Amino acid sequence: MNPVFRDEVRAWLEANLSGEFAALKGLGGPGRDHEAYEERVVWERHLAAAGWSCLGWPVEHGGRGATLDEQVIFHEEYARADAPATVGHIGQNLLGPTLIAFGTPAQQQRFLPKIRSVEELWCQGYSEPGAGSDLAAVSTTARLEDGEWVLHGQKVWTSHAHLADWCFVLARTEPGSKRHKGLSYLLVPMRQPGVDVRPIRQLTGTSEFNEVFFDGARTAADLVVGEPGDGWRVAMGTLGFERGVATLGQQVGFRRELQALNDLADPDDPIIAERLQRAWVGLEVMRAHAIRTLGDTSPGVAEVSKLVWSNWHRSLGELAMMIRGERGMLAEDGLDQWQRLFLFSRADTIYGGSNEIQRNVIAERVLGLPREARP
Repeated sequence: MNPVFRDEVRAWLEANLSGEFAALKGLGGPGRDHEAYEERVVWERHLAAAGWSCLGWPVEHGGRGATLDEQVIFHEEYARADAPATVGHIGQNLLGPTLIAFGTPAQQQRFLPKIRSVEELWCQGYSEPGAGSDLAAVSTTARLEDGEWVLHGQKVWTSHAHLADWCFVLARTEPGSKRHKGLSYLLVPMRQPGVDVRPIRQLTGTSEFNEVFFDGARTAADLVVGEPGDGWRVAMGTLGFERGVATLGQQVGFRRELQALNDLADPDDPIIAERLQRAWVGLEVMRAHAIRTLGDTSPGVAEVSKLVWSNWHRSLGELAMMIRGERGMLAEDGLDQWQRLFLFSRADTIYGGSNEIQRNVIAERVLGLPREARP
């Protein structure tokens, strides 16, 4: 990998994670997105102004046109610097690439600059109470009335909906359609009548995701990405962007957690020592798989990656509780980092597609096994 680029990234982060931004180190992330939120927005706008956001976007759309290697380097160095968790990743990593691939020039000109500069934040309106892992069961509707799409329905597990300015929504726009047919991918403003956001309280006591109710919410007729009725193809395109180079930066954070646990453990306990060694081996396997499949969009690659890291991280949370012993059962002044890791990592194997769904995809699309019986 490019050592000159790595030195550039490392030097910039070292110089800029100082002064007013020094206190942001290590803040944010899963289960902790409430920490110093406004300050992290300011930090991310500072990143963007220096050209460090949307690295992989083409230059003509405001990105750097960075190679996969350069993107990996940035995410690794960002994690090593213990820089704060970003706030604009849904727009930058999911919607932005989707608009570049499927959007109209007008949509690209309207939305991409403000995503890149962190002026507008996004959330993802996919899952519903009856359409979680089975996304094709979406029942939220949208109908064209007087030049606008009018939405009715409910989304759930919508991360950052309480903070977002916009939501990309998968809705059923053809009455009577079923499954993958008749869906459209709409861009919907969140701050309007007819949008009701209700936070969901998690085991950790925080509320990062929400229920979202649409009751007559509106968006312009031309804010459909792709053709009306072609939303499934566009939605799958978005999911293809979801698991990319950022996973290697995520693994730097995992390695930091593992090292801290290793320092905490009793070196004379053979059972704990074996578990720590297995965790280290698992992390090395995870990294090797990520590097080997970098940029590979073949069926099953993303699903295997999700299974590997989510199960590993959940096991690390369980190991943390084993090492903490009886102390891990007490939360005297709120949750400590290990209790939070244990509780929040339970969700790792559920969000973004549950383990069961990932295994079904691998079985059916990669191994060619018969489809699971469905009612």
